[in-house]
Amino acid sequence: MEILQSILMGIVQGFTEFLPVSSTAHLILVPWFLGWGGAINSMSFDIALHIGTLLSLLVFFFRDWVELFLRKQKLLMLLAIATIPAAVAGKLLDKFVEANLRSPWIIAAALVVIGIVMYIADKRGSKLTGMDNLAVSDAVIIGISQAIAIIPGVSRSGITISSGLFLGMKREAAARFSFLMSTPIVGGAALLHGVQMLHGKSEAVNPMIFIAGVAASFVAGLIAISWLLKFLSKYSLTFFVYYRFALAVIIVAGIWLKP
Repeated sequence: MEILQSILMGIVQGFTEFLPVSSTAHLILVPWFLGWGGAINSMSFDIALHIGTLLSLLVFFFRDWVELFLRKQKLLMLLAIATIPAAVAGKLLDKFVEANLRSPWIIAAALVVIGIVMYIADKRGSKLTGMDNLAVSDAVIIGISQAIAIIPGVSRSGITISSGLFLGMKREAAARFSFLMSTPIVGGAALLHGVQMLHGKSEAVNPMIFIAGVAASFVAGLIAISWLLKFLSKYSLTFFVYYRFALAVIIVAGIWLKP
């Protein structure tokens, strides 16, 4: 039964990591609604699933990374700068967030607030520029927004794509920069918690549960990245805004109805 739960959670992680709907929120809410406990409902398992989405990022953007290192060092530098705020926030606030900010009420509030931000960014952003037009100050702004995504319900892709839109980027370009920028953050988080698990400082995860979840999140992640980039080349963020609002309503209803 735990293997099936792991696969389902991997699919949820793979899709929601890249869609602007908050993967952390869904990884908390699915076990909460279904009454699942144990390793499935732990921070260690959440991080384990991020290994699958990290692999999907590396595979999908392999050529992009090669080009960044060989021919686009300026953009590579901007990505490095944008990574710093989230890395610092993750190092300093990880335990505080795990202990205090995984409440359904906080998730519901974050879904609504960032949903409004996404709506405004999509309507007011000029959507004219690409990644090559970014300045150092732009990278810093997007990086700070990524740090805010440590709060469950915010969504790393949602807040960083919104920041890119406010800075005048095209939707697809903002999403691509967001995904490239998230690669070292996701990798660093997975490495940090992996070391903690090996040294007995984090919850133990059954190897088969781990493998099943990672494989599912990898496949789902590849599908989600490809689909979202194509979607944003033609359509706005409005669908995801409405989804976030609907999910917040469901969460509040669940809080009142859940025994």
